[in-house]
Amino acid sequence: MKSGKSRATILGFPFFFVLIFSTTAAAQHALHSIPAVPQELLERPVTLRTGIGAVHDDAGTKNVEAQRFYDQGLAYLHNYVWIEAARSFHQALRLDSQLALAHVGLSYAYIELNKTAQAGQASTTAQKLAVSAGDHIQRHVAARALQMAAEEAAGDPSKLAAYRKSLDGAIAAFPNDAEFLLLRGIAESPDPADRGQGSVVASIPFYERALKIAPTHFGPHHFMAHAYENSGRMKEAADQAAAYAGQASSVPHAIHMHGHELRRLGRINEAIARFEAADKLQRDYMAREKIAAELDWHHAHNLDLLAASYQYTGQMKKAETLLKQSFNLPTNLLVQAVNKREWPQFLIARNRPAEALAAAQQLLAHPNLVVQATGHIEAGFAQLAMNKPADAAASSNAALKAMRSAQGAQGLAAIALEALQGEFNLRTAQRDKGRAMIESAARKWRSLPGPDAWSQSLFRLEGLARSARAVGDWDLAARLAQLMLEHDSNYAGTHFALGLVSHHNSGTSEATFREFAMAEKAWASADKDLAELKMIAELRK
Repeated sequence: MKSGKSRATILGFPFFFVLIFSTTAAAQHALHSIPAVPQELLERPVTLRTGIGAVHDDAGTKNVEAQRFYDQGLAYLHNYVWIEAARSFHQALRLDSQLALAHVGLSYAYIELNKTAQAGQASTTAQKLAVSAGDHIQRHVAARALQMAAEEAAGDPSKLAAYRKSLDGAIAAFPNDAEFLLLRGIAESPDPADRGQGSVVASIPFYERALKIAPTHFGPHHFMAHAYENSGRMKEAADQAAAYAGQASSVPHAIHMHGHELRRLGRINEAIARFEAADKLQRDYMAREKIAAELDWHHAHNLDLLAASYQYTGQMKKAETLLKQSFNLPTNLLVQAVNKREWPQFLIARNRPAEALAAAQQLLAHPNLVVQATGHIEAGFAQLAMNKPADAAASSNAALKAMRSAQGAQGLAAIALEALQGEFNLRTAQRDKGRAMIESAARKWRSLPGPDAWSQSLFRLEGLARSARAVGDWDLAARLAQLMLEHDSNYAGTHFALGLVSHHNSGTSEATFREFAMAEKAWASADKDLAELKMIAELRK
């Protein structure tokens, strides 16, 4: 897959950087920092499984077992379990070597496992086999070929339009085919490489039609959960995620997905229980199937959200253990490599900037320029926390240079760089410019969709508020605390930030202690030695 390209503009102050935030799923799969998943693993024999959800689509085979393994592969695709999907499709092909749709399935799994050449070969083989197949199979094969063409030319809207048109024709010919409807709903995303996680409101009617046709199919619930989540309709997202988890109870992502929504609804302890259950399922699966942790994208993803949830509740010791695990886990996904910045961010938040700097500098050895830029940015934040603005300026310039040289996906680091330059200005002689940049970055972070971005943005806002207080800019600290309140009124750190502003403005007032009391209540399960709780106790004296 080719990475999508982003545009950059440099304005005014030499360290100021603005970048349009635009990252496609194609860009997310452009990184190869660890060896590819071994082909032996993807072709390893597999048995029929339970607890993964019910799916059926006519694969055009007379071999009953081949059909079952094809359906199993399809179920794993809808669950984002790429390795098991590939194994299941290969098992189906052992039973019926003419199964064109199994090659279509492999083209999806291979793309998600960074095996682009094999994906192309699988699609080509499917097209050859489909020549003598029925219309249903031919339409599936043709649609996938058009989708892959759109993925290769992500900036060409005509390619995506052609793919959508092919699916519209397929639905007209086969109105009761749930798989065509699911694909068409996913195709409403502007990213042709989307697999459902980027579903939009316009996707929902297609999913609802699919569910009406196939009431036991878990896929519509999974993708509707994403669609509702992306549009901020969290109660509906939670309902769909709960249905998905109930139908695919052995799949870590299904359990994890429900945790997304519970967390956003303020049910953090229930969310933690879901993430913990997903972690156990994940570790049991990897041990049972002898799969290295770095080969399954979902393991690190769940670790990150579980760690963020522990951090949210003030259980910093648990959060630290998991963040360190995730940081040290190799990945071949660009987004996950960039998200390793959460570890140095956490260390800065815990007033350990020297350790944060050392962690950030580990990212500089990464082969991808965007990850290197992320390392420079997080090093800059640590250097500012250590009162080393000249070093921070050098890190900022290095980040800018790396991002200007990168091919695509620079948007993954753009907002953080703007925030870094804002904090640099705030701490030096250009406070008005610094405030404007920080507030701009805060708004951009708040606008990002998805569960990872939601929690990361909350902690970023908290970090900016901390920096504003450190330099004595209490007006900015107040505005950032208010943004935290708008972002998540359930978070203890929100009320802690509001309480500190109130204490600065009015001392030991009723409003101050009300905010502190709300923080203490939300931190009921926090570490007993949590620094914020100690500070509240001191301010009460």
